[in-house]
Amino acid sequence: MEASALRRVFREFFVARGHLPLPSASLIPVDPTLLFTNAGMVPFKPWFLGEETPPAPRVTTIQKCLRVGGKHNDLDAIGTTTRHLTFFEMLGNFSFGDYFKAEAIPFAWELVTEGFGFDPEQLWVTVHDSDDEAAEIWLEAVGLDPGRLQRKGEDNWWAMADTGPCGPDSEIHLDRGPSYGAEGGPAFGSDERYLEFWNLVFMQFNALADGSLVDLPRKNIDTGAGFERVVALTQGLDSVFDTDLLRPILAAAESLTGRTYGRDPRVDVSLRIMADHARATTFLLSDGVLPSNEGRGYVLRRIVRRAVRRASGLGVRGAAMPPLVEAVVDVMGADYPELRAGLSFLTEVVNREEERFQATLRTGSALFDEEVSRGSGTISGAVAFRLHDTFGFPIDLTTEMAAERDVDVDLAGFEAEMEQQRRRSQAAGFGAPDEARMVEYRTLLEEFGPTRFLGYELEESEARVQAVLPGEAGASGGAARAGEVEVFLDETPFYAEGGGQVGDTGWIEGAGVRLRVLDTTAPVLGLYRHRAVVEDGALHPGMTVRAVVDAERRQRIRRNHTGTHLLHWALRQVLGPHVRQQGSLVAPDRLRFDFSHHGAPSPEELRAVEDLVNAAILADEAVETEETTHAAAVAAGAIAFFGDRYGTTVRVVHAGSGSTELCGGTHVRALGAVGPFRILSEGSIGASTRRIEALTGEASLARQRLEAELLQRAASLLQAAPEELPERIEGLRSETRTLRDELRSLRQASLAREAVSLAEGAHAGTVVARLDGRSRDDLRQLAALVREVPGIDVVVLGGSPDGRGVALVAAVRPDTGVTAHELLAEAASLVGGGGGRDAELAVAGGRHPERIDDALAAARRHLAAVSAG
Repeated sequence: MEASALRRVFREFFVARGHLPLPSASLIPVDPTLLFTNAGMVPFKPWFLGEETPPAPRVTTIQKCLRVGGKHNDLDAIGTTTRHLTFFEMLGNFSFGDYFKAEAIPFAWELVTEGFGFDPEQLWVTVHDSDDEAAEIWLEAVGLDPGRLQRKGEDNWWAMADTGPCGPDSEIHLDRGPSYGAEGGPAFGSDERYLEFWNLVFMQFNALADGSLVDLPRKNIDTGAGFERVVALTQGLDSVFDTDLLRPILAAAESLTGRTYGRDPRVDVSLRIMADHARATTFLLSDGVLPSNEGRGYVLRRIVRRAVRRASGLGVRGAAMPPLVEAVVDVMGADYPELRAGLSFLTEVVNREEERFQATLRTGSALFDEEVSRGSGTISGAVAFRLHDTFGFPIDLTTEMAAERDVDVDLAGFEAEMEQQRRRSQAAGFGAPDEARMVEYRTLLEEFGPTRFLGYELEESEARVQAVLPGEAGASGGAARAGEVEVFLDETPFYAEGGGQVGDTGWIEGAGVRLRVLDTTAPVLGLYRHRAVVEDGALHPGMTVRAVVDAERRQRIRRNHTGTHLLHWALRQVLGPHVRQQGSLVAPDRLRFDFSHHGAPSPEELRAVEDLVNAAILADEAVETEETTHAAAVAAGAIAFFGDRYGTTVRVVHAGSGSTELCGGTHVRALGAVGPFRILSEGSIGASTRRIEALTGEASLARQRLEAELLQRAASLLQAAPEELPERIEGLRSETRTLRDELRSLRQASLAREAVSLAEGAHAGTVVARLDGRSRDDLRQLAALVREVPGIDVVVLGGSPDGRGVALVAAVRPDTGVTAHELLAEAASLVGGGGGRDAELAVAGGRHPERIDDALAAARRHLAAVSAG
């Protein structure tokens, strides 16, 4: 069965059984504790934990996944086996408190036997030792042969963490026959023979801190099946790399290297790595990750560099990654149209990254050679880590290179350096919020339900106080202020920070009480937290209050948020559809927009972007919003903003007829309200990532007014009309250049005359003189000119340019036997300074002008000693 047909069979099977089909979530998870989405259930973690309400009780997905770090790290195994992949897709069907084992087990059996066509006589099943319920369903409801049902221990137990949701699981294995290993079933036989391909997780318990298990109030189903492995099994293949998902990419690697897969095991490892890493690279880039030296970008950079190194080892001298990425898009583009749309961007980024790596590879090799040349017989852990961290050398590359040179690598030292880096990374990010406070937030959400947001229509409203918590240190990036509290209302017009838009500020007022709201955030999706300072009275749960947003500030934010959407649209129009938002700040005073692009936009391109935005504003089209399903919005061309969190039902903002974005922020009602749009700056903030800062509305007008005033002031100073300034300034620059040239000529003539005068006072071909008030450069030029006068062999000049410092110069002819820097050594020391090492023209400085005469006398003594010797 071809991969495309298997996708269709899987999806249609579960849709026919009441499951809502959802598109794959991004490889960048919402979960802050994860670098990447590494399993099909990751996007649904808030639904499993009860933090959010799922769009349907049954859903099905084919989820993009990446396993390159932590517990789920397949990176080092890639290429050495025919089953492991960094990027893969996971088939999944999920139930959130709807059906359980009695339905999930028959679903799985019917699909794998009738849908995928596996022979029931070749299928074995494992269940947990304690799970009599699942065993009974397999035997009684499904009719599985008891001889092919086995019980196992912890291998058939799933847990989200040490505490929390957990439960037994049940796995389906395919017996591939005696040629693959020992018999005995999955529990006792060979893993290669009894290959697991389907896992049913039964979330039915909550693990407590004391180790006890209690029943969950709502039992869930989480099914996971590696798509590539299932494809290989249905196609009767031993290797995922031989399937129609990966073989065409492998063929591209063969064509690129001139090597044939299957002839040399060492070559095969490299070809598999190239094919796998090309897939991971393509999907990471498409989901907005760009190569960098930290976080997700560092993982991507390492993947690209491993593939390039393998290609280089097989003799590839040109760019390796672009044709491999093109092969990935050819295979996967039908199922992921965004790959085809962004192909030029994908190939440009990998080509630039590969060029950088080739340069660093050369530099890193120099460091490696330098370390080997020390003769210690060992590459230190610090150097191995620097090769790894700075130059992208995997440790296996360093050890291989070391073995070729008969030297060892201090692996223990390298691991120590890596551990320090891990600690730094953990301290820098990807950590969860304070768990105790998060429990309080989740409890509030469970008790009162989601906060009702009224801010799309209202800027003030009545509300009931649900809870008041003391201000949390660090909630605003620092310690809580005196009198600071966190207020939770049943409904609110205050917008909670999200999607780059800052939270609203304003006031909460009631009978005898007034609070100033400093910020609004959502610590748990659906729960609005108002961080406020009590100005008068005391606030208590149950009170009725009036929540009032700072309307003027809100309007400025609206202008900037709509302006951000127009900017995103215009950048894609001018630079290309590969442009993707990488971050943003929508504040009342400005907007900041980070986007992916492989180079600096030209001034003409930025002007075109600015013109497009302002033309849209002048057209004054309506800004309209609608709610629809996520899948329908994306299918209609809506663009998701980077870092935003979307449910199944999404809000779509149409900023005129051009821009369509998924966005939960506040916006103006018509584009004309944005006011004049002005780009302030554009620059690089990382590899292939640019940043624009811009203004709208009154801020743009204020900036324009300031620049007009500065222009008028400049015109007044130059006694010219503003439109004449460029010509007038160019005239002044030309006049200045002419005057400088004339001054330089006069100075040279003056120095030449002075040089002749000094030479006339020479004694035995030597000039030693004090000249104060001259710069070090003047003395250097003068000394060189004196030396050129016939009969002069040695010149020493000294003086104080400003009465505080000292300048000394020595100029000698090469055939005198005198060295300029040695001549000044003692003199420079006397004035408390030092100088250069030039043999014919040396310059020195110092900080004791009162010792200049002593310094010149020391120079004379040195000359006398040389002459006497």
